[in-house]
Amino acid sequence: MEQPADITDDGIDRVSIRPIGTPGDLGWMIMAHGELYDLEFGWDTRFEALVARIVADFAASADPSREAGWIAELDGSRVGCVLCVADHDEPQGTAARLRILLVDPDARGHGVGTRLVDTCVDFARQAGYRRLNLWTNSVLGAARRIYRSRGFVLTEEDPHHSFGQDLVGESWSLPLAS
Repeated sequence: MEQPADITDDGIDRVSIRPIGTPGDLGWMIMAHGELYDLEFGWDTRFEALVARIVADFAASADPSREAGWIAELDGSRVGCVLCVADHDEPQGTAARLRILLVDPDARGHGVGTRLVDTCVDFARQAGYRRLNLWTNSVLGAARRIYRSRGFVLTEEDPHHSFGQDLVGESWSLPLAS
């Protein structure tokens, strides 16, 4: 029988998801986004600066009962991240926002992105949010497939020029309340 991609032959789970909190986590999130999005999409340092602001805001003011972040590790090395933060564009306390999902190319195919999104969705539900929103760009096909597979619905598309590229921004939403 073939083993799932995130399990070794001896049955030890090679992928782990842990809360952000180890020194270097925040810096890694920023660096990994800057390097990977430049390499894969040609995005300039304005994108890295945006990620730095998001991470800095999270680090400075996250409410641990309503906001959290996670690092994915494969064989003990950081390979992914995601944040769940309050969505300040919605009435207070009703919606969360999934931010800065990233999976390193070396970890793709191990279910890392799906596990990070599931962790974020589960946290948002447990924190009492009624909806989980996110913003992405149409070029991020793998992330979009995960979002769709988890029930997120595309609610808006908006062409824009950002990070040195012509892009199509997308807003997605997942109802959480039953």
